[in-house]
Amino acid sequence: MAALRVPPVRLSRTLSTVPEQSDGLLGPAAIRELAQQLDLRPTKTLGQNFLHDANTIRRIVRTADLAEDDVVLEVGPGLGSLTLGLLGACAHVTAVEIDPRLADQLPHTVAARAPQLAGRLTVVTADALRVTELPGRAPTALVANLPYNIAVPVLLHLLELLPSLRTALVLVQAEVADRLAAAPGSAAYGVPSVKAAWYADVRRAGNVPRPVFWPVPNVDSGLVALHRRPAPEGDRAATFAVIDAAFATRRKGLRAALAGWAGSPAAAEARLRAAGIDPTTRGERLSVTEFARLAATP
Repeated sequence: MAALRVPPVRLSRTLSTVPEQSDGLLGPAAIRELAQQLDLRPTKTLGQNFLHDANTIRRIVRTADLAEDDVVLEVGPGLGSLTLGLLGACAHVTAVEIDPRLADQLPHTVAARAPQLAGRLTVVTADALRVTELPGRAPTALVANLPYNIAVPVLLHLLELLPSLRTALVLVQAEVADRLAAAPGSAAYGVPSVKAAWYADVRRAGNVPRPVFWPVPNVDSGLVALHRRPAPEGDRAATFAVIDAAFATRRKGLRAALAGWAGSPAAAEARLRAAGIDPTTRGERLSVTEFARLAATP
């Protein structure tokens, strides 16, 4: 993992396009020029769909409700659209980017578009799923356009790794947003819903239209806001194991669904009753607190 401080600007790496926005945010023309300079062809493998609408960026930053002293973690900054918006709203941004070309370019883009804010940026070239530590002050907020193919694993990994994160606002596929924010008993409620609820209160924070991305995705997008709260009493790993087992066959009642986890249907029933849970209930009816209580039964 390599952290990059902003180097002196190399004119050959800066944008020649006149800023389309008075605040230096990237617009469609600047995005196209940057991509051409880098010979960039966005790939589905890396989940590269770049924001290019300044009003959407402003809306995301406004919704994140950052404080001046916040240290923001951004995952997948790409060409820097959201990064430029975040830098003016907080004390520092640590941007984790897996693509070395984009990681190398980002400090130059910021230095060219918002030189007064360049000192607030640290770029880390790394896979966010494999990050185990970050340079500088611990981040207090996560704000990111997450790669859609790994959004949930990245979010859960960072919430576990970084207890300093008090809030998060992530842009994900709309279907995933619905799942993350779903309440027990709803159709969208599942593994992402329960595991995210272990760390935070989760809510939908709006929709984002397809045309504000380049390339235009073939799915709808949505914002999800999280606010950290104390975890339920119990062991996280043990609780997550029960959650995975309960939703592996979500159409079954918990007595049957948890037979493998508990050792037998009878053992599952005994543990369910010890936790005060009806053995015929399905996993989609349980809250994270109930899953934690079940995991703690002998």
